[in-house]
Amino acid sequence: MKRKYSVFIGNVGTCFDRHCPKYSDKEYSYSELFDRVASIDLVTGVDLVTEKDFYDNIDAVRKGLARTKLKVASIVVNLFGQPLYKQGSFSSVDPKARKQALEDTLRTKDIAEEFGCEFITIWPGQDGWDYHFQADYAQERTWFADGVRAACEYKPKIGVALEYKIREPRAHNYINTVGNTILTVKEVNRPNCGIALDIGHSFFSYENSAESVALIHKWGGNLMHMHMNDNYSSSDDDLMVGTVHTIEFLEFIYWIRKTGYNGWFTMDQFPYREDGRDAIDESTRWFDALETVMDNANMDEIADVLKKKDAVLSSKLMRKLLFPAYRK
Repeated sequence: MKRKYSVFIGNVGTCFDRHCPKYSDKEYSYSELFDRVASIDLVTGVDLVTEKDFYDNIDAVRKGLARTKLKVASIVVNLFGQPLYKQGSFSSVDPKARKQALEDTLRTKDIAEEFGCEFITIWPGQDGWDYHFQADYAQERTWFADGVRAACEYKPKIGVALEYKIREPRAHNYINTVGNTILTVKEVNRPNCGIALDIGHSFFSYENSAESVALIHKWGGNLMHMHMNDNYSSSDDDLMVGTVHTIEFLEFIYWIRKTGYNGWFTMDQFPYREDGRDAIDESTRWFDALETVMDNANMDEIADVLKKKDAVLSSKLMRKLLFPAYRK
């Protein structure tokens, strides 16, 4: 099945973490990053983040897009990497921070409109709490929903996708699980509000991502976007797609087909020690290979197995999907 693959443009560059400020001496310009993305066979889009130097380099972004013909899948609002938002963005107790969060989000929508982008993404990594008796859990969530609603009402043709994560950088994030995020979308109550499902965040939340897709569809959570990576479920490792949760990815693909999602699949990972361009290329090939497995699967047979709720039949089905030449 033909899919639309994108990548966060910085992920084909070099990455660092809190333990090592530089894993490579190589630094890439925006022009070089666009060239590296364009060299990946299956990728036709980029995701952008309004980091501190983004607007200073906006002309370079424009030129890179025009030269490579890459599309912009989504733009993430930087509501997590500024000191002003250390106690939250839309949920902050500081009205100045909430006001600035809205202004930053509306500005991102302006850029999204220029780039022909259908939606922006909000990852509220600083919106949450660390200590008991530190937060008003109800009021701060109300402020958050109010802010997102105001963002939705500005240029309503451009959607607002909420990306959830169980924790990090806060010890507890407000937008943390699929159910919580669906409830927030319902509270915002605007047709252009939806969910960006990061499959690694889903694993990290001890969710089955296939079930998460099914729940978003069942309860009208409006699945807008997908971020693809992998991890061992104990942290947000951002590894190459399919290298850990191989079978889970197959069931996930079954459910995105069953529920009709046909949007972007953005490779979102941090290849600290690998070449970023090559790691992203490998992720797209992994996902494409898993799609091919499902292309060759009998969807009616899978549906029949689900109806029986028989674990042995489920096991046989998984084995058949992975090893079609093995007939016993």
